[in-house]
Order: sequence, then C-alpha cells, then structure tokens
Amino acid sequence: MLESGDPAPDVTARNQDGESVTPDFTELTVVYFYPKDFTGGCTIEAADFQAALPEFRGLGVAVYGVSMDDADTHADFAEEEGVQFDLLADPDGTVASAFGVPTDGGHTDRVTFLVGDGEIVATYDPALADPAGHAREVLADARRELGIEE
Repeated sequence: MLESGDPAPDVTARNQDGESVTPDFTELTVVYFYPKDFTGGCTIEAADFQAALPEFRGLGVAVYGVSMDDADTHADFAEEEGVQFDLLADPDGTVASAFGVPTDGGHTDRVTFLVGDGEIVATYDPALADPAGHAREVLADARRELGIEE
C-alpha cells in the first residue's frame, strides 16, 4: 500500500455518470476506497464525506470515492444517498492496484489517501478508519497540509 512520500499513481476511471475521470494529484485530493455501495459502513462513510464536502471544496480539495462496483451501481448509490462527488468505478481493481489497496472477493479494503503535489501526503490505515467521523479527520489533515489552523 502506498505511504506518505510515495509518488501518486496516474489513474483514470469512470464516475457514476459514465464520464472518464483522471484526478489531478498535483492539487490536494482525497481518494477513499470502500468495499461496496449500499452497505452499512460504506453508506455512513459516503454520508460523512458528503456532509463535509462544502468544506473540502472551500479549501479546493477534491474528493473521490472508489469501489469495485460498476458505474451504474454508483449512479444508483449516489442518487439514493445524495452523493455529489465522483464515485469512481473500479470493477477490475486497476485503481486499487495502483494504490496498493488489497482487493478480496470483488471488494477493496477501506483505506483513504490524502494526495497532493504528485505524492501521497497521508495514508489512513483501514483497521483504524472508522467510517463515522473519518471525513472530519481527513479534513483536519487537509487544513494542516494547507497551513490553515482550525
């Protein structure tokens, strides 16, 4: 799994609207991997990032959720849960592999990366990433990275 200081991979995937998306990792960006749409912890985590989205966007920080679900499932999930950031479809695990995120049985581990200036700024251990409140932790780290005190 990629760690702080590692180069950010170049990745492209389809979002919930079927559009090809290539995140700009020269800008501060959150990429969070989650196991599956419409499951308890994943729904909580998506709602958590959605609630903090105005603050992330106010800082100029993009947020991407990634799972091995397809774009159609992401579209249904985004609509039902009111998700307004890109959910990237990674059905073959290419994006997960680029970040070194394990895939097992068609699911990724729950892990988050804060990326900026073309490298990994922080990696959030999946064993410690509680879906509830996790977005606030990442937001606080993004503020620190940008030199903004809370």
